[in-house]
Amino acid sequence: MKNKFFLDQYNESSIFDSLRKTIAKNQNISLKGLIGSSLSFYFSKLIENFSLQNFIVFKTKEESLYFLNDIESLLPKDKIFFFPESKKDFYSANKTNSYDLLQRTELLDFLNSKNKQSYIVVTYVKAICENLIDKKEFIKRSIELNINQSISFEGLNEELFDLDFRREDFVMEPGEFAVRGGIIDIFPFSSQVPYRIEFFGDEISRIRSFDIESQRSDKNYESIKIVSNILINLDKENISNIFQIIEKNCLIFLEDIEIVSDELSNFLDSQKVYFSKAQKKENYVKPEIQFIHVNVFLKAINNFKVIEFDSKKSNSDFRFNILPQPSFNRNFDLFILEIKKRINDGFRVNLCCTNIQQQKRLKQILTDLNSDFIIDPLILAVSKGFIDNDEKIVFYTDHELFERYHKFKLRRRYKNHLSIALKQINNLKKGDYVTHIDHGIGKYIGLEKIDVDGNMQESIKLIYGDRDILYLSIHSLHKISKYSGKDGKNPKIYKLGSKAWALLKQKTKKNVKKIAYDLIKVYAERKQKKGFKYDEDSYLQNELEASFIYEDTEDQNRVTLDIKKDMESDQPMDRLICGDVGFGKTELAIRAAFKAVDNNKQVAVLVPTTILAFQHFKTFSSRLKEFPVSVNYLNRFKTNKEKEEIINNINSGNIDIIIGTHQLVNNKIAFKDLGLLIIDEEQKFGVNVKDKLKSLRKNIDILTLSATPIPRTLQFSLMSARDLSLITTPPPNRYPIKTSVIRFDKEMLTKAIRYEIERGGQVFFVNNKIQNIEEIASLLKGLVPESKIAVAHGRITGKKLESLMIRFINNKFDILVSTTIIESGLDVPNANTIFINNANNFGLSDLHQMRGRVGRSNKKAFCYLITPEFNKMSDEAKKRITALEYYSDLGSGFNIAMKDLEIRGAGDLLGGEQSGFINEMGFETYQKILDEAINELRDTEFNDIEFNIDNIKSVAKVIFETDLNLMFPNYYINSNSERLDLYTRLSKISNQLDLTNFENELIDRFGKIPIESINLLKSIKLRWLADTLSIDKIIMKKGYMICHIKNIMSSKASINVQMFLAYSTINKNISFREKKVENVSKLILRIPNIKNVESALEVLKNIRSN
Repeated sequence: MKNKFFLDQYNESSIFDSLRKTIAKNQNISLKGLIGSSLSFYFSKLIENFSLQNFIVFKTKEESLYFLNDIESLLPKDKIFFFPESKKDFYSANKTNSYDLLQRTELLDFLNSKNKQSYIVVTYVKAICENLIDKKEFIKRSIELNINQSISFEGLNEELFDLDFRREDFVMEPGEFAVRGGIIDIFPFSSQVPYRIEFFGDEISRIRSFDIESQRSDKNYESIKIVSNILINLDKENISNIFQIIEKNCLIFLEDIEIVSDELSNFLDSQKVYFSKAQKKENYVKPEIQFIHVNVFLKAINNFKVIEFDSKKSNSDFRFNILPQPSFNRNFDLFILEIKKRINDGFRVNLCCTNIQQQKRLKQILTDLNSDFIIDPLILAVSKGFIDNDEKIVFYTDHELFERYHKFKLRRRYKNHLSIALKQINNLKKGDYVTHIDHGIGKYIGLEKIDVDGNMQESIKLIYGDRDILYLSIHSLHKISKYSGKDGKNPKIYKLGSKAWALLKQKTKKNVKKIAYDLIKVYAERKQKKGFKYDEDSYLQNELEASFIYEDTEDQNRVTLDIKKDMESDQPMDRLICGDVGFGKTELAIRAAFKAVDNNKQVAVLVPTTILAFQHFKTFSSRLKEFPVSVNYLNRFKTNKEKEEIINNINSGNIDIIIGTHQLVNNKIAFKDLGLLIIDEEQKFGVNVKDKLKSLRKNIDILTLSATPIPRTLQFSLMSARDLSLITTPPPNRYPIKTSVIRFDKEMLTKAIRYEIERGGQVFFVNNKIQNIEEIASLLKGLVPESKIAVAHGRITGKKLESLMIRFINNKFDILVSTTIIESGLDVPNANTIFINNANNFGLSDLHQMRGRVGRSNKKAFCYLITPEFNKMSDEAKKRITALEYYSDLGSGFNIAMKDLEIRGAGDLLGGEQSGFINEMGFETYQKILDEAINELRDTEFNDIEFNIDNIKSVAKVIFETDLNLMFPNYYINSNSERLDLYTRLSKISNQLDLTNFENELIDRFGKIPIESINLLKSIKLRWLADTLSIDKIIMKKGYMICHIKNIMSSKASINVQMFLAYSTINKNISFREKKVENVSKLILRIPNIKNVESALEVLKNIRSN
């Protein structure tokens, strides 16, 4: 059994022995005094002895999840179920939480099966309130499928429709299915994974699970059960409740029967009120059918043996003398004295760490502090430590020792991935503008089959000026890109063959080369400079990082190592950290700053707003209060006397870390020994500040933090002029922010504000017009009279504004009505609802930043975008609002930045002189020319510099024209968008491993590959081989292959020409001719008897082998 060592410490327990005997007598019992995680230990020990069916009910979801995490650390997980509520709001149009419904269905499927020996169900009051369908109805909504089972393909398709499954192109969520050829993909509600069912005629030949993101299959199954949505058609004829489904010999654990009954009754009353106010009541199930009545609950539990584990009865059957883990205020000397005392008193001491990293940190700290003290921290993730005085056992947790916040983790295999949805958004749609590198901007009409010398070929149809039509071969997809210009304005479209496009390209290339030269020069200068080389981590650095109140994510660990590697090298660091709002960038900045101070260097933290400067000052000061570090801040709200004193302390070196706005680039400031500059949200600063930063960049370490990096910053990074670290992992259990677009509706405002305040939270209301901000505040006060409201905007004096913000942070107000001064960095974990008035008037990254003010805790957060009617907004505003609503999942800041490029145009941010070029040709085409210029410069003027070019891949683009039938036929892949995506992906593949994986994916997802698609894949190999032979164009038509050898005067090409000449002595039918193209000599070869791609490959292989 997992972690048996910990439970074995209770083997000799007399209290446990008595408890076990009492339960065996079928008596209801009450327990009192199980503090901290001691309940988890006693419960797990009981399970170890009894191996029964167990059902444990807590008052709240949070309590149940902490307990669930504890017992998953102590017991095998395979038969532990979590049973949540299926909806947060039953009487509104809100979508059901798919994962919660999946967990309910999964348990119901298990309980209705025959193989249910021992199990544990962890739940809470709101979840058991909700009625279920009975066993008879459940069987009706289930389909069992087995390998070799005879079942009509069309019949199963129809049955899935009858069970209310939705047919989609791709399966991403429970309740969806997709059909392709002889394959059906299905995601039932009874499984953590979707399934791929392959048919041979009307017989199932194979069943596999598959990954939502990659759509690739993995594990094989002999049989599966498909269960549909168990919430549909719930009525009084088919309802049941959880207590009618679990076994009668199931052991019920309740916090306290009276408390549970009251909670259940209150919940039912609240639902009746919501139902009475609901619009279109006929769409909802009545509360008396939807929920269990308290009397039914009390009657039901009389049929079970019940253990009240937090009994409020004065005469409880069992009382435990257990104390919570004491607070040591991060004083390790005090902690060691405590442990020694416990050991001397005969206690068995356990020091539990959440993970191996924390275990190493703690072990190092204890070793450094006290070499003669021997105790090994062990890995066991439990929520709360405790001292069991009855059994003389103590469990300390590392997170309580470091005063680190410990969150429960939701164990799930199913994740709602955005990747496919993102792909669909980025795919070309009919009517989109595209830029062809040779012909300029046209409009995409769609995929179209065309006849090429008697063979059908798939091509992309583009329309140009004067209705000129260009059919682009699927072999030339590398030549086009989706147009991204400014403000959604339509670009200028020229006629095919117009000189205007060629002139624009030429002018852009010349200009871009100058920009590229400047970029590489800065990079080269930094490479040649020597910076300060920091020492490896000290004991103090380990202690700081171990005391982080949250658990590090994998990305935070990785980026921390990236930063340290940079700082410990002798070259100046210039690293951009791109992480979504609230993903822990500030903590990484604190660690880097402390490392610099620990090496006797000063640190400057540059922020865009006065409030953010103050908040960072508070955050840095709080994190570093136990360490010998001097922190201060500088902004416009400081008096002249205060500013003068701070500047003197900076110049003399008495301030280690200074945080400030643009005031930090004041000419009066002359750091004594500046080692690290941290820049937060660089895109917010003006040109003058950025110019002053350039002079600093050459010889000190720079760390830039951004949630939505400006494109220029992003392109620097992608071109290796800077290093880029991405933080895409959300903190444990931080939920996506539910984003809704609403009108200014008083009833909606009242309901949402009251909901937040009633759950103990706070509300932001953003109104960017100072003129009517007081009027808005009065209106909200009228809607929710009991609320305390504050108003904040830039015209309020500095000290007053700071005081107001601090009071809001300290929960003195319920609602903060403010302008966008809350946009950057304000951290109020208790505020989890935000309204943004006239959201259509804000930029996309601004909206994303404001939304990031909420959702900074483990509570579900809400963002309401208040806009006019959709048809009254500009096209640009519609795009912004739709994008923000769509990207509501965590980690979407990077995607938001990319969408921002498309909507606002990269030109404004890449520099004024580049703006016109980008708007005329589109950002992606501009980027291609920029990359081309970078590569040319690297190969010529900067060829002596070693570049990290992992981010720029130069893929050979051999032009390929043919009359052969090479495509993905409609009967194989029916979806036009999917075919186009696959063609695009195929055109970017540059090695055999990726091509093999692509081929395997086709077989996996669509079945056996048809011959025309096999030849299409072979044509990719042909182009690779051609590139190695200096061939830049192949024409395969009418049984001939014509090869164009590029620049035959170059050394590489001349060697290849020798190979062709050698081959021609063997094959006399080859003909040669020389041709000049743009003053470059080319050799044209004509090779006969080429019937297919395979024979062309064979010829080039033979030439290569000569």
